[in-house]
Amino acid sequence: MLNAKFQKVLEPGRIGKLELRNRFVMAPMVTNYCDHEGKVTERFKAYHEARAKGGVGLIITEAIYVASSGRGFPNEVGISDDAHIEGLKELTAVVHKHGAKIATQLYHGGRQTHAAVIGKAPVAPSSIACPVCQEVPDELTISEIEEIIKAFGEGGRRAKEAGFDAVELHGAHGYLLNQFLSPYSNKRTDKYGGSFENRMRMPLEVLKEVRKKVGKDFPIIYRLTSEEFVAGGLTLEDAKQFSKVLVENGIDAINISGGVYESAAMIIQPAALPQGLFVENASAIRKAINAKVPIMVAGRIKEPQMAETILEEGKADFITMGRGLLADPEYVNKIAKNDLEGIRRCIACNQGCIDRLFLNLDIGCLVNATVGNELDYDTDKAKVKKKVVVVGSGPAGLEAARVAASRGHDVTIYEKEDKIGGQLNIATVPPHKEEVSDLVKFLTEAIKRLKVKVILNKEADVETIKAEKADAVIIATGSAPITPNIAGVDRKEVVNAHDVLKGKAHVGQNVVVVGGGSVGCETAEYLAIRGKTVTVVEMLDDVMQDSGASVKALMLMRLDSLKVNIMRKSKVIQIKDNCILVQTENGNECVINTDTVVIAVGVRPINNLSDKLKGAKIPHTVIGDCVKPRKIYEAIQEAYRAAYDI
Repeated sequence: MLNAKFQKVLEPGRIGKLELRNRFVMAPMVTNYCDHEGKVTERFKAYHEARAKGGVGLIITEAIYVASSGRGFPNEVGISDDAHIEGLKELTAVVHKHGAKIATQLYHGGRQTHAAVIGKAPVAPSSIACPVCQEVPDELTISEIEEIIKAFGEGGRRAKEAGFDAVELHGAHGYLLNQFLSPYSNKRTDKYGGSFENRMRMPLEVLKEVRKKVGKDFPIIYRLTSEEFVAGGLTLEDAKQFSKVLVENGIDAINISGGVYESAAMIIQPAALPQGLFVENASAIRKAINAKVPIMVAGRIKEPQMAETILEEGKADFITMGRGLLADPEYVNKIAKNDLEGIRRCIACNQGCIDRLFLNLDIGCLVNATVGNELDYDTDKAKVKKKVVVVGSGPAGLEAARVAASRGHDVTIYEKEDKIGGQLNIATVPPHKEEVSDLVKFLTEAIKRLKVKVILNKEADVETIKAEKADAVIIATGSAPITPNIAGVDRKEVVNAHDVLKGKAHVGQNVVVVGGGSVGCETAEYLAIRGKTVTVVEMLDDVMQDSGASVKALMLMRLDSLKVNIMRKSKVIQIKDNCILVQTENGNECVINTDTVVIAVGVRPINNLSDKLKGAKIPHTVIGDCVKPRKIYEAIQEAYRAAYDI
């Protein structure tokens, strides 16, 4: 029986003759979980099986390269050879076992790859480098284009033989089909370039070739960039026009997205971009094609009610969700049970997924340590119930307590402050970081449900631990701001960024932020929005070096619009009355007038307990920032492992 509050998203849907159990579609997301030959691994299967168990209607696998020249990442899945079929059959079987359907996304990376990945120069419609990948591709000849078209067709054949229920043609995000369609990347003067009709030719020939290989009743979906967000790129009007042609040529559904690598923030949107930002584009395209085929829409649709409303209002027919299903593979099942508070929501930080991917690493998830580790962790209870004490209630402490309690242990948290959350409470304060509170809410709700005992305003010591008679102790006492060795740093007008964000520090009108990492820049933005005149002084050659590319790009745009002055390769020499002395990039010294100096040069570990426990011969595990200050991603990963191993 459907949850009455979410009838639209939970009702069955159809794509051609394919029936899906609900309207949730798992978006294709490259994982780097396959082997170097592009073959399916046990890890890849387990990752997809978890999402199939979680109730999603259709899974679309990550982009699967149809030719070796189109591979974008080192351990991406392939379908370029019949040798790939056997592993793909195993993948489709594990997904079907749990009632979900599965499609695969046929693609060729074109110029959006690297010679180091494919072993030769990339290829593209025109010999123009992607501004991000920065490698000049070889311009495809007519015969080479025909070979790639045939490769797409063979990919479709293999997909059907492997048991997939549908295929999706990746015509979005600046990959090869998108490159041919767009005047931004296609400067050809032959039959594949110039007019819109000519630029449509290659993707349409791919569609026809795949259709020939899979048959008339096998669903083909087209992933479409509704806007490229670059000068001279595709617009929504172009997308509407092309969608009509796709329908005329027998497409079964259109999956709406946006962006290319140069506008990468629009592909996988950080928290600074609004939720559901492609919904209106999807609606416009759906109207343009008179709703003749289903429209799917992606783009930060994380809230169940938003998803329901989109379908109720007829703006789309299916909800495509990527990172939301990384964060919580049980998302759909929880909606069906009306357990909305139990959903672990994506916070759009991009730390574990896209940031790792573009370092050619395997993906993970900041809020969910089991992503990619499904084979290592199970949900079984521990064989022996133990008494566990967790010292500290920041992200590492809360996650450790949650996991230990979920394994059946008796858990107590000691927190020296008057509320739990630690630095998560600070992380929610800067602009566009509000969704970090979703993690705080999830962890708070989880430990409440699991009956974890929380003792506030109490700094645990050796005697406390002894009195608890704990079988296992986890120390997660976090970190504290560093005070740099600068003359005058002890003056009353000098404060640290944490106190600013907590609202504990008075800040004057003219502010200098010392340190241009993410905390420094977030604090600068926080103050500039409040009307302060802000200068950021950073010793390195750039700011935000501890953030991913898309988060950084958007931050720099916002700081520029707020007229925040950024001084790179500069060093604060001395803090004086109403001013600071700075050594600039060229070695000269300058004076900057200021009312307040905000220190944001990093944090240091806080661990006053470990050595004392060692002296008392009490076994314990140390996790998170109190080992070494890093990101929340590492804290959650360490916490999960430490608690699971008890």
